[in-house]
Amino acid sequence: MITITGRLRSETRSRVAIGVVGPHDLVEQIMLIGAGLSSAADWRLVGAPHAEEHETYDKLSKIADSIDVVLFTGPLQHDLARQSGELPVPATFVPVSGAGLYSSLLRGVLTQGIDPARVSIDSISAADVEEAYGEIGVSTGGVHLSEYDRPESARGFIGFHEKLYRQGATTAALTTIRTVAKKLDDAGVPTLRMLPTTQTLRIALTTAALLGTGSRLEESQIAIVLVELAASARPSYSGPGNYWQQELKLSLHKSLLADARLMGATVAPRDENSYVVTATVGALAQATDGFRVAPFMDRARSEVGVAVEVGIGLGDTARDADANALVAVERARGADAGAAFLVGIGGTVVSLPLRQRRRAETSAPVVASKAAKLLERLAEGVGDGPEALVVDAEIVADILAIAPRSARRVLQSLVEEGLAWPMPPVRGAQAGRPRQTYRLVLESAPR
Repeated sequence: MITITGRLRSETRSRVAIGVVGPHDLVEQIMLIGAGLSSAADWRLVGAPHAEEHETYDKLSKIADSIDVVLFTGPLQHDLARQSGELPVPATFVPVSGAGLYSSLLRGVLTQGIDPARVSIDSISAADVEEAYGEIGVSTGGVHLSEYDRPESARGFIGFHEKLYRQGATTAALTTIRTVAKKLDDAGVPTLRMLPTTQTLRIALTTAALLGTGSRLEESQIAIVLVELAASARPSYSGPGNYWQQELKLSLHKSLLADARLMGATVAPRDENSYVVTATVGALAQATDGFRVAPFMDRARSEVGVAVEVGIGLGDTARDADANALVAVERARGADAGAAFLVGIGGTVVSLPLRQRRRAETSAPVVASKAAKLLERLAEGVGDGPEALVVDAEIVADILAIAPRSARRVLQSLVEEGLAWPMPPVRGAQAGRPRQTYRLVLESAPR
């Protein structure tokens, strides 16, 4: 006879156990949000708050035997734990983004009278700050930024903020790190703590639950990824005579294979404009940084120069995973190639944002290179449509009014700066050197 206590223990073990590690206030907030979600019946949360960041790994070690996955409250806690030792369970973290910047700025204006155009900000990326300030119509000319890279970068946040304030360059400091905020307050620097939004925490919990489920099922669970050319990148007509379409398919297939090889996955054409990638959940979780970023999209955009729509389906069987992938790619079609979508067991839907490859950072404004200016002229001369973006030396020479030899040098300089992508050579009916074509990558041009 099974007792009530035994049944409860069995039910507890069947739920995904998510450890939450970070400062007291964020751990408490995540626990409250998690308890109120409709999917809370599928998981249980185990809190492990710390007083100081250096306690992160010790707190995780104490709960590791009772959890399936750990959710760190930020990238700093995640990186500190990884530096301290091997993580005993799969891990993810609450991302740092500009979403919490709006409420922090508003709170500072209303309660402390700060000037949002003269502040110092840490952790958040320059792109997120530019986007947030652009939406509220405030210039970033007087905004100072120190991005988070690794734990070493966080050690300089206090000095960064305090120096600017003492020099009169800023009216307040905005930080995501609790200990940094406390020490700045003690030093008399007006400080605002940027906290993740409720929606960000909900998504992080759902991601952790998916990761925990995947770790339980290990390699037995199937993941199917559908990769489709975005509508804007598809040729206006198809058929055996459309060589541009054939070249594009070869380049995209090669791009997908480069990523699929790293996760031990298979790639097969599905139709004229899509491919199906079959992998295991464990391998896909590693390739997507713990289901935090979209697979395949970045390489296709940066190397092939096309946007793709990605839908991921998980399931106990290939049929279930394929059905979920179809639902996911349908969601991706409405995201304007800006994110992939994942549909898990039970219909759980998660958006995986596109993470573009990190480029060299400069403190000065981006100035368009000579190659970028040439790309602008070529884009104006080739016309509209994806096929028009495929050029060769003859077309470039005609548009720029230069010799073919010079045109080939122009194309090479565009390739070196990531502004053009060489397509497979086209062998004509006549004997001689195959025609080398290039696809202009307008998405990579400075704006």
